[in-house]
Amino acid sequence: MPLWIAIFMDVLGYTLLIPLFPTIKVLFSATNFQVAALMSVNAFFTIIFGLLLGKLSDKFGRKPILLISQIGTLVGFVVFAFSNSLTMLYISRIIDGCFGGNFPVCKAIVSDSVPFKDRSKQMANISVVFALSNVIGPGMCGLLSTIGSGLIGPGMFGVVLSAISIIITIFLIKETSPIKTGKLLLGEKTIETEKIDLLVSSDRRISRNKTAMILLTQFGFHALALMIIYSNMTLFGNEKLGLTTVYLGILLSIAGLFQIVFRFTVFPLLLKHLGEKKFSTLGLGLFIIDYALIGFVNNEWQLVLAILGHSLAATVSRGILISFISRSVDPRDQGKIQGLSSGLDTLAQLFGPLIGGFIISNCSLYWYGLVPAIIAIIPFAMGFIPLRFKGEETRYEKETTKIPQSVIPNASGSQESTVSAEGRSK
Repeated sequence: MPLWIAIFMDVLGYTLLIPLFPTIKVLFSATNFQVAALMSVNAFFTIIFGLLLGKLSDKFGRKPILLISQIGTLVGFVVFAFSNSLTMLYISRIIDGCFGGNFPVCKAIVSDSVPFKDRSKQMANISVVFALSNVIGPGMCGLLSTIGSGLIGPGMFGVVLSAISIIITIFLIKETSPIKTGKLLLGEKTIETEKIDLLVSSDRRISRNKTAMILLTQFGFHALALMIIYSNMTLFGNEKLGLTTVYLGILLSIAGLFQIVFRFTVFPLLLKHLGEKKFSTLGLGLFIIDYALIGFVNNEWQLVLAILGHSLAATVSRGILISFISRSVDPRDQGKIQGLSSGLDTLAQLFGPLIGGFIISNCSLYWYGLVPAIIAIIPFAMGFIPLRFKGEETRYEKETTKIPQSVIPNASGSQESTVSAEGRSK
């Protein structure tokens, strides 16, 4: 729970920015492309430093790296709040990007702490945190944007939230990295570090892990399509329907509330009935339909339905995909693999806003939905590829005779876990 609170504070600060795009356009006489690039410049530096911070958390522990990232976020919001030019806004986003280790480290903490059977649900809670922040952040942004220049209110609110997340991390979040705790969660049991090498593969290069590479490729295309839509939603609403910052903030808040209700009511039942693989593929299919239709909206209610469809698809698919990625590698490499997945998310944040901003500025608006719909076909098709998880309770046959029965987590650990296209585990 302290981790969810810390993530919520951080994400809430981020969601304050999205509805401000129309305000920034007017305040600094910026084009749609220049405003969208604010997210891209942040993403560029997060790509460079996010993976590094994830790897450092494997070596030096999760908690200190998380604190460093949160402090960088706070400084970025201070600069943002007092920006009097577009250049200062870019500098604020660069600072935040250089300390973009919050999410890879937080996802690594979940992977360190949560058994495989519960990981999809817990990773889905990250989507709930986003949804809850979307309920509060955009609406709060609309109110705070009336203060001063329109930036100081949301910016200083982001500073306060970042400070609270730092306090929570210091006092409530525990260290989970195996290198610091001396223990590693393998399957359903905790294994001491001196026994770990008997239970996992010595070849831990992700580039040679077929399952990990398939999942990272799938996640990368999914993230790109999603960011083309999400990062430019307010610009699209303003351009197509003439909606203001306050109104767009309310729409995003409604979508966030819907996502929370769905996660804690329908989501667990469908996940149990369909299985992880089918359920995530269903969500990826819903993205295609939603994207294809969103460019053709003609009024506010159609836009609301499109945003709700986007939230539904994200809740269904993203948490499960992240869970699969975490389960595809050696448990000691969670910081590394989560750094890679977050890097792909960030790469999408680099190109998604630019592609969407270019389409809105130069093309017919129906292409705003059709382009990501075409891209989304790729991760949907990849959802039918069977996956073999070598990171789960795995040891090679040649190592079997070396392992005392007392350290084997459970009987299922003697075989690789296979998730077929039908979602069944063997």
